Amino acid sequence: MSLQMMYITNNPQIARIAEKYSVNRIWVDLEQIGKKERQGGMNTVQSTHTIEDVQIIRDSIEGAASLQVRVNPIHDSSQQEIDQVIAYGADIVMLPFFTTADEARKFVNMVDGRARTCLLLETIGAEQSLDEILEIPGVDEIHIGLNDLHLQYHMQFMFELLANGKVEEITKKIKAKGIPYGFGGIAKLDEGMLPARHVIAEHYRLGSSMAILSRSFYDSWIADDLEEVERTFKYGLGEIREYEQRLEGENEAFFEHNRQVVQREVSEILQAKQQNK
Repeated sequence: MSLQMMYITNNPQIARIAEKYSVNRIWVDLEQIGKKERQGGMNTVQSTHTIEDVQIIRDSIEGAASLQVRVNPIHDSSQQEIDQVIAYGADIVMLPFFTTADEARKFVNMVDGRARTCLLLETIGAEQSLDEILEIPGVDEIHIGLNDLHLQYHMQFMFELLANGKVEEITKKIKAKGIPYGFGGIAKLDEGMLPARHVIAEHYRLGSSMAILSRSFYDSWIADDLEEVERTFKYGLGEIREYEQRLEGENEAFFEHNRQVVQREVSEILQAKQQNK
């Protein structure tokens, strides 16, 4: 089964194009609390999406794609924020940067079955609380956020977590509970410091069902040429979907070889980073 592809945008035209070319989820990103402090100075984007964008995107997509909304971490106004995004049409509500099972439980209770719940596991605290979190009724899916999690571990490259077995360790626990999961983001098929084809094969080996189309796939934060958007999603996502079809017929030896390639390439990337310091 093909990966559920997610793309972050509050641009209705880009959302419609993404949906047209088989993006499964359009993602409105409301997370702002604490993000600047922990990612300041990095090549990341702090979202300027607003709660009104939820309704705008809801009205602009046709129904082939779901609407996913990342709210803020648990705070004093979380219930009001969650109520609003559900009222505006969110199909999936995502909780970022939580550290305890109690926070996850509060979030699930606030959603109260009105939308799917997705926990963004991106802190060491959340990882350490995973066994307890997996026992919470109403957790519909979990996505492993490699960017923040690798920062918490003081790593240099987010895919270290894939190469060193940490992602596999986490996903085994989630899989045992029958909860859908995903991890990280992907670029175009043969692009990215770690080429996306190797990352996608790891998704298949580990039983992942979700991936984010990253800024490396198409950066709508700095460019919005609609002809370029159309070409990127038509051909870029088309190549990924064709590759996925091939992966469905590959054997265990192929995926083990790819795992070893990921380890080797991540090691080479880290060595290059050390040399460039």
